[in-house]
Order: sequence, then C-alpha cells, then structure tokens
Amino acid sequence: MTIPTVSKHLTLLAAAGLWTIPWNANAEVERYALDPGHSFVTFSISHLGYSMLQGRFNDLEGNFEYDTENPAGSSIKVVIKTASVDTNHAERDKHLRDADFLNVDTFPEASFESTSFVEDGDTGVLTGSLTLHGVTRPIDVDVTFVGAGEDPWGGYRRGYIGRTTLRRSDFDMSYDLGPAAEEMTLEFNIEGIRQ
Repeated sequence: MTIPTVSKHLTLLAAAGLWTIPWNANAEVERYALDPGHSFVTFSISHLGYSMLQGRFNDLEGNFEYDTENPAGSSIKVVIKTASVDTNHAERDKHLRDADFLNVDTFPEASFESTSFVEDGDTGVLTGSLTLHGVTRPIDVDVTFVGAGEDPWGGYRRGYIGRTTLRRSDFDMSYDLGPAAEEMTLEFNIEGIRQ
C-alpha cells in the first residue's frame, strides 16, 4: 500500500485503521490490527537550515484492511498519541509537546484515515484525511509494500511504508524555525497482524 502526500512525502503507514468497507465473508478482504511494537511514525525537518532534525512518535494504534481481489477497496486508519514524540532529547521533546508546537494537552491525538487507494504493483498512493494540531486536511501518501507472510508464532503479517510531505502552516503551526523548516517529511512504518 502507498500512502498519500500532503506536500509529497509522509510515511504513514500505512496502516492502522478503522474499517470503512463493509465486511463480506465471501470477499478476499484481509483485516489487520496494527502491531504497536513494530509500527511507528517518523518525521524529518530542517533545523534553522543548518541540519536536519529527526524524531518519531512511539505510541500509535489502528487497523487496516487489504482487499486481495480489489485493492482499491483497501483502507486504513491510524491514531497517533502526540505526547509520545521522541527526538532523543528530553528538553526539546518537552518543548515540542507545548503550545509552540504540538500542544498535546489540547490535541492529544493525530490521525490519518484513508478515503481511497490506488495500487501499482508494490507501490501505491493512499489518499485520505490527516488530522494534526486540530486541523484536518486531505493528503496523499506514497506507499511501498514491504512484505507479507507467516510469523514464528502462527500469525500472518503485512507491512508497508508510507511517505508524505506537509507544510506546518497548513496545520496552524507557525513557530519560527526558519523558512527551510516550513516543510516536514513524515514516514509511516506500519506492520499489521491479520485478524
């Protein structure tokens, strides 16, 4: 699966979401629950135009379904706990959680929910709605299929990487980090366990 892009590359992985397609026992629709221990969202943004800052959100949940007969019928929803932001620097993470940036007390969750999926081999584009900082906007996520198969514990897994690029101002985040920091790349690394 590929995920849409708001400015062109956010990896949402793909995947985790609430089912938006009615379940048909005769259809080849596979439902997956996100494996929170092997799924995460990362971001990359310029720091004052001198270097790149990278971080991740460690706490997310959701589901996705993949329709083997009709991939366009596939869907995903991912919910991210914004307070789980982690840049490997405690003071910076504290600042990112406050009102200058994510404002996690007011907006404790961000989410992506797909509305359509176009598959082309092992790649594709997810189109859907991203809600971040209390603002909901349509985005496209470029998705790459990583792999699928049985795990050592008798389960079956499927994984994707999704990428998109966002403009911070589109989500009412205007803290001055310099013009090079207006765009932020998101990547969704999603691994689901078939239910």
